[in-house]
Amino acid sequence: MTQINKEDIKQEVFDLYDDYAHNRLDRRAFMQKLSIYAVGGLTVPSLMSFLMPNYQTTAQVKPDDPRLKSGYINYPSPKGGGTIKGLLSEPADAKQKLGGIIVVHENRGLNPYIEDTARIAALAGFITLAPDALSPLGGYPGNDDEGRTMQAKRDKGQMEEDFIAAYEYLKNHKDCNGKVGVVGFCYGGGIANMMAVRIPDLAAAVPFYGSQPAAEDVPKIKAPLLLHYAALDTRITEGWPAYEKALKENGKKYQAFIYENANHGFHNNTTPRYDKAAAELAWKRTIDFFKENLS
Repeated sequence: MTQINKEDIKQEVFDLYDDYAHNRLDRRAFMQKLSIYAVGGLTVPSLMSFLMPNYQTTAQVKPDDPRLKSGYINYPSPKGGGTIKGLLSEPADAKQKLGGIIVVHENRGLNPYIEDTARIAALAGFITLAPDALSPLGGYPGNDDEGRTMQAKRDKGQMEEDFIAAYEYLKNHKDCNGKVGVVGFCYGGGIANMMAVRIPDLAAAVPFYGSQPAAEDVPKIKAPLLLHYAALDTRITEGWPAYEKALKENGKKYQAFIYENANHGFHNNTTPRYDKAAAELAWKRTIDFFKENLS
């Protein structure tokens, strides 16, 4: 198969993938539009392969890493999906109670990228819970295409309740110090904003390229916010000025960063939208922020 360099791919191809990944294009329409860019040595299959996530070689922390206690648990979500599966991780050598972090997946369930992110956060000195909102439908199916289709079938309000229930579970866990924050990506970024609105004692929220809450909901936010946006992600980032205006008007504590030349999904190291420099800087800021607010 043709070796493809990220630098040789037009921005329009990444924008097409964004439309496909967020269900604005079905697979057939995506492939038809992608064919316009299949020129020279490029083919539609090679472009598809290039754009799709690679979970085989991208994990940074193995599931059985001896530095961690990490495994699946089930927690109750009586107002949501009933019983929700999640990955619970914490340092194996923890000597005291830890701050908690809810890690919220994208619009495709608890895939390997989010599990890896939750383990990485745990290694930084936290107890983390990464719920799978697809639990009532059988859980993440093993590939993102099916996961997106499944997640679109779930009730939006019930899924929100599942993540609020995750907060309650982690806050009351015997190894948690009672201070719980949230980090979320894409759909999960929107959930992080939602949780900041709906949970008065949330300790910190870090939305990565997440949809913003309505201006009238901003006064309800008590948690400090750290917001990450991608400059090329106009679909989400264009909502930031109005959100910032509401945050300022209501005297909320926040920091926001817009990463130049970065695409939506820049933190996800399994796809070519990954921007190593932006991802590493945003993650360092995230961990520093959690250490400040969850200790």
